[in-house]
Amino acid sequence: MRLRTPFALLGAALLVLVGPPLLTPGSGSGSDTGTDIPGLRFMVPNTPGGGYDITARTAAKNAEEAGLTGGIEVFNLPGAGGTVGLTRLVGERGDGRLAMSMGLGVVGAVHTNKTPRTLADTTPIARLTEEQDIVVVSKHSPYKTIGDLLAAWKANPGKLPVGGGSSPGGPDHLAPMLMAQAAGIAPRDVNYIPFDGGGELLASILGDKVAFGVSGVGEYLDQIEAGELRLLAVTGAERVPGLDAPTLREAGLDTEFTNWRGIVAPPGLTDAERERLVGLVTKLHDSPQWRESLKTHGWTDAFLPGEEFGAFLTAQNERVDTVLKELGL
Repeated sequence: MRLRTPFALLGAALLVLVGPPLLTPGSGSGSDTGTDIPGLRFMVPNTPGGGYDITARTAAKNAEEAGLTGGIEVFNLPGAGGTVGLTRLVGERGDGRLAMSMGLGVVGAVHTNKTPRTLADTTPIARLTEEQDIVVVSKHSPYKTIGDLLAAWKANPGKLPVGGGSSPGGPDHLAPMLMAQAAGIAPRDVNYIPFDGGGELLASILGDKVAFGVSGVGEYLDQIEAGELRLLAVTGAERVPGLDAPTLREAGLDTEFTNWRGIVAPPGLTDAERERLVGLVTKLHDSPQWRESLKTHGWTDAFLPGEEFGAFLTAQNERVDTVLKELGL
């Protein structure tokens, strides 16, 4: 997560539904690369269609296409902003055939849900991507520009519900809270409605159940291109190539924000199991298939393997705690 505000809030910075698994039987066994992990499963700790889900399914598909491993099963275990999945992952101690797609949202959910299991209990595998958030409304919305939205929001913050695909403390919550602060709106006055992933959020934006939504740029590109969603702004330092939308700074808000996503595994792995997972993800990162997926989804390469990712997670945990306190949340 990268946040720059006048207050220097944050430094450099996502029914139990088990969706139909993406089981890719695979044409490549990975035997030529030494990265094959038979029976590997990727857990997604939110609903289908969200950022963790898209990341996991893209990574599984690309790994198979690159011949790095055989079939990878991707399954969803949503709940409590990702902490249901986190608890399950930690409980699978020593399982070297299980990994979880995760990101900043899980860091925040651990704080706000006060879960006893934290990311410090996991085995860090790699940070994969950074991604800007976007501010979107439905095609029927009265807000044609980010200026229109900000004027209405300042006039009556509580009347304009904002939806996000993460629990309080996650990226889709922090982004509008920092927007509000920069606009002179008290964060506590923001009417934030959390959804368990961008897939759930989308229906509420399209149905005008929320005044505007905040989510990752890669999650709603299809709906933006189809004209179902109107893109008002992006949250990063620069405009997103191919998208006609200003940054928050261009809109007069002195803040910027990016999200990140990565992969963790259960605790208690042997050195060989950990190195095999890190090696697989490193080979994936270097593959042309993954490079193409970065472009397709508008993701920024932010690769950090193993222990480097572990140090980053420790820093992010401390920074999220600080920013929530400084925002009074």
